[in-house]
Amino acid sequence: MLDRVLGLTPLETRAYRTVVGLPSTSRQQLAAHLGEAPDDLIGALATLEAHGLITRGTDGSFAAAPPSIALGALLTERRNDLRTTELELGRLDELYRGAVAGRGPDDVVDVVQGAGAVRQRFAQLQLGAQQRVEAFVRPPVAFVSGAENTAEDRAVERGVRYRAIVDRAMLHTGALTVDQVRAAQRAGEDVRFDDRVPAKVVIVDRRLALVATGTGGAGAGGAAGDDDADGAALLIRESALLDVVVALWDAHWERATPLVADAGALAAPVGAQLGDLDAAVLGLLLLGLTDEAIGKHLGTSLRTVQRRVQGLMTLAGVTTRLQLGWHAARAGWVPDSAETA
Repeated sequence: MLDRVLGLTPLETRAYRTVVGLPSTSRQQLAAHLGEAPDDLIGALATLEAHGLITRGTDGSFAAAPPSIALGALLTERRNDLRTTELELGRLDELYRGAVAGRGPDDVVDVVQGAGAVRQRFAQLQLGAQQRVEAFVRPPVAFVSGAENTAEDRAVERGVRYRAIVDRAMLHTGALTVDQVRAAQRAGEDVRFDDRVPAKVVIVDRRLALVATGTGGAGAGGAAGDDDADGAALLIRESALLDVVVALWDAHWERATPLVADAGALAAPVGAQLGDLDAAVLGLLLLGLTDEAIGKHLGTSLRTVQRRVQGLMTLAGVTTRLQLGWHAARAGWVPDSAETA
């Protein structure tokens, strides 16, 4: 927090936190606490003193000023700045909506050229999201890798809800693993799978959409490859066109299939009858994966998968895999499966 608000360096931040926890300290004593050379702290202590965070005694020792006083004034100033910014944002938003109302059809869409520009706009949209981000994901994906997508992490921390419809091919080819999907679910993201994902799209708060153009364009998550070097995307503002994109996403979401990660994701009472491995096998089976692919995703043998599938068919009272899928959907083993079957 201090480094962002005050622009302190990591060393200055560490020094301040250490001084706060000490009655008083000399530069040499502080250096020993931090494992730094005393001379390296001269500039850090001068900066902290200039910010009013620490005071220097007549004997040359340093002590922290009361944080509630030193930082309280800064906090009040930041709150006032935030209120002013919110008021200005409201005025700008009102002007923007007036301009949107007067736009013609040609002003509804912006073309974003170049993979770098597309990634930047993708990050901006996520950072500006207030309620939800919804996406179509299919290979090859562009933007940034999941590990690099810090904008998503920050949005989730603010309570933004993420929902993604992923092309089943990403599981079939191993471009996406079950562990990655589980990690996304634990982070609060809703993920479903469909075999007819029509495009690569990101929808933010249902007021803006970023739509990839061409096979190497934008997608949600994933690393950019060579095919994406000249990527481009369309930024669609509030309009009838955006309404069509949102309606298309909603239609696919209704029929898409969620991934069953464990027995807890199954409806009662079948969830209590199956273990986590059986549930995971069922989930991947419903997504159309082969026994061999299921074994690779779950880190188990082909024979184990086949034995678990046979046990599921016995539980359902059926003799074929097709009947098992039909029974699981009809009986509502997987929430929403009856509606999406």
